[in-house]
Order: sequence, then structure tokens, then C-alpha cells
Amino acid sequence: MDTASTGAYDGVRTAPRALATEAVHAGRDDLARQGLHAPPIDLSTTYPSYDSRAEAARIDAFATDGAGLAGPPVYARLGNPTVARFETALARLEGTESAVAFASGMAALSAVLLALPTPGSARAGQGPRHVVAVRPLYGCSDHLLTAGLLGTEVTWADPDGIADALRPDTGLVMVESPANPTLAEVDLRAVADACGPVPLLADNTFATPVLQRPAGQGARLVLHSATKYLGGHGDVLAGVVACDEEFAGRLRRIRFATGGVLHPLAGYLLLRGLSTLPVRVRAASANAAELARRLAADPRVARVRYPRLGGAMVAFEVHDDPHEVISRVRLVTPAVSLGSVDTLIQHPASLSHRIVDADDRRGAGVTDRLLRLSVGLEDVDDLWADLDRALGAPRERQGAEALRETVR
Repeated sequence: MDTASTGAYDGVRTAPRALATEAVHAGRDDLARQGLHAPPIDLSTTYPSYDSRAEAARIDAFATDGAGLAGPPVYARLGNPTVARFETALARLEGTESAVAFASGMAALSAVLLALPTPGSARAGQGPRHVVAVRPLYGCSDHLLTAGLLGTEVTWADPDGIADALRPDTGLVMVESPANPTLAEVDLRAVADACGPVPLLADNTFATPVLQRPAGQGARLVLHSATKYLGGHGDVLAGVVACDEEFAGRLRRIRFATGGVLHPLAGYLLLRGLSTLPVRVRAASANAAELARRLAADPRVARVRYPRLGGAMVAFEVHDDPHEVISRVRLVTPAVSLGSVDTLIQHPASLSHRIVDADDRRGAGVTDRLLRLSVGLEDVDDLWADLDRALGAPRERQGAEALRETVR
């Protein structure tokens, strides 16, 4: 039985609880004492402060180490009780001390980059900062690093070349596993060992803590586009970083200064989404595995990629025009994003990874015939019927097997 991290609840150390139990109860442990069943939504932007001397001391403490403010809230940019419930729950699921939520996944990654120490200094907030990263990453993550918009310099490396790519001023190593959109996987433990003292950031958006907990394999930082599986219903935009408390303090200070805060309603929807996360991920993964099997046996499909880890994402290349395939789906929705209860399909080279240089994109395995399928909770036979129609006329099986590479 999977267990989440051991936690101290109301100051009392408890035995580890199963992931499914934590998903339902984490962040809600105090509700019964308050006579509540559902978590409340606190929409206040500011709060009464009658003891200004005490508030000044709390602000000083926050400015020093970014610790969560004990006592009543002060101002929404410093923290919000509803968002804090989600952060507590996600940290429990990922097995980290803390988590810090942001307005989007890119806001979360931006905060991580801004929080890196200046080369040769213990202080954060002054670039440039050297990052070693493994392609492919989500297209906008790739662009943020490559364009140097936040004063970063990036060295792209293969997983087995990370140690050689490190420099004295390297502040971060970043990987995504399974990767967007090819579903390539890396050995997180081996990568963490190669990093030495350099923090490893693992984007865990595709796997979620249901399938993998990078912190337990040596990653110091675990990034999620919470817009995806954590929310799970296509109606919330958010990002979150699970990490140790020391780094969380840095992230809170960056969030306060830059304003990339998560709205309380989004925090509420994310906390609600976590309660069904294990059920949704496992059901969608079962559908995805079956669709990957059928696609791999279809001569109209050149290659199928499905992670050994499992999951609800499938990538496949077609022999014919991928744009025509997308134009013919009816049950499946052609749209960017992923992780919702309904199935989505998109052409990464045209959308999610369009912003990446074409040669870099293709070099990372994002070919022009690659389609990315985010599998939902519909009946798998209905999904296959739609894909079967969209793939078009049957193709001769001759020679197809030589081109098929199902990763499983």
C-alpha cells in the first residue's frame, strides 16, 4: 500500500497514512474542531490588525526567512488560509516539508529561478544563474531557460552527461519525467546523485505523486503545473513547488515581491481536486494503457510512446498528416493542456512546443508527426472508436512493425 510522508498533525506525530487517505484528509485536519465539513473559502484581501507592534515583528520575520506567518493573516499577498490548506495537502502527498503555490506553473518556475543564489554568493535575486537541463521540457519552460528572460544561462545535457555539465556557478538542474510531450523518462535517483550539492528540480506534472514522488528519489524541488492533474477538471490555473522549508521561505519572499499569488478560489478547487486525484489518475491510466496497446497494433501509427511508469498520457506518430487526424476527432477535444477528466489531443510542434527552436524541438524527439493524447475518464471503447475514425482509412500492415516503438 502506498503511503505518503509521516506528518505532525496538530503537533502530534502520527503513523504514515496511505496516499488515498492523505488525498482526502490532508489540509482538512482542523475542520471537525471548527464544526465544519467542507473547507471554507477565505476571499479577504486584507485583515484587521490592532496590534501594529506585533505585526511589525511578524513582517520582519517574514522578510528575514520567508517563514509562514503564525497567527492571523495580514494581507493576501503574504498568504491566504485557503491556499495554505492546498499547500499543506500537496506537501503531504509529495513527502516534503512545505509547498508554495503560485498563479500558474510558469509563475512557479519563474520564482524558483529568481530564488537561486547569485553565483559566488548566498543571496538570491541577482543573476545570471547557470542551469543544467535535460530536453524535452514543456515548451514554455524550455523557452524561459533558453531566452534568458530571468538572467539564466542554460546548458542542455543528456541525463548521463549532467555531472560533466555542472560548473561552480550552477544553481539548478532541471528535468521533467515523464517528459512533455515525448514521455521520455529519466532515472531520478541517478540524476540526483549526479547533481551532487546542486539542487535538482523535477517537473512531476505528468506523473503526479500518485505514480512518483521525486523528493524520495533525491529531488530537492518538485514542480507541478497544478492546472493539470491536481485540479483535474480544466477549470483552474495554478502552479506549485513542493520543497524543504528553507527553499520554501525563499519562494514565499519572491511571491510576495512579484505578486504571482494564487487566488483563494483556485486554492479551494485544487484542494477539492486532490481528494479524487488517486482515483482519477489510476482510472485514466488504465484507459491510456489500453489505447497505447491498440495504437501500437495499428498500421496507421508509426510509433507509440507510453511510459514504463504508466500514466494517462500517450504520444504517437502517424504516417499521414497529423493535422488531418486532429480535424477529424469528435469525442476527443483538440486543445492544449492536459490532465482533465475528458480526453484532449494536440500537435506539440504547432502548439505547446512551437516556441522552441525547430531544430532543438526535433532533436529532443518532438517530430512534426507527433501527437500528444491526454486520456480522460470516458469509456475506452468510445475513445477508440473516435480515434479509429480520426486516423482515417486502414493502411497496409506491411513494414509497419519496423517503425513501431512502443515504450512500456
